[in-house]
Amino acid sequence: RNEPIRDTARILSRYLDVLALRTFSQDILEEFARTADIPVINALTDLYHPCQILSDLMTVVEHKGGYDGLKIAWIGDGNNMAHSWINAASVLGLQLVLACPEGYFPDTGILDRAQAQGIGSIRVTSDPIEAATDADVLNTDVWASMGQESEEDRRKTVFKGFCVDTGMLAHA
Repeated sequence: RNEPIRDTARILSRYLDVLALRTFSQDILEEFARTADIPVINALTDLYHPCQILSDLMTVVEHKGGYDGLKIAWIGDGNNMAHSWINAASVLGLQLVLACPEGYFPDTGILDRAQAQGIGSIRVTSDPIEAATDADVLNTDVWASMGQESEEDRRKTVFKGFCVDTGMLAHA
């Protein structure tokens, strides 16, 4: 209701032990976390989606027994999901290949910071077949996220070859 974020964070800190915040803006989450006296979990922002990646990694561990030595391919938009996969690769030492259409690559600052860690292998290509070839895990997301509904028709054209279907799976 248009209350300052810092006020909401202070009040909720008095009632809660922890808060999972799902919001659009990464800036809102960061301001909330700076002001709150409790841990704040990023459940989703426009920049990151770390809880989803943790869930995806749990699925990889359940089905593959772990992630060491696996080639993980991200096929689609260089969005919050891609950014979170990049961060996971830089912490866990994953072999990650991201295939994104030209103009839809991940944020270069996020990519550069992750690659500077020197942990894991992170590559970006505009060729989804290259990313899928010999991959152990393929991931994707919707082509138009919340807030991008007006771009849906254009994105259908741009992302046409980035569909994880039986043809794409045949390369993995």
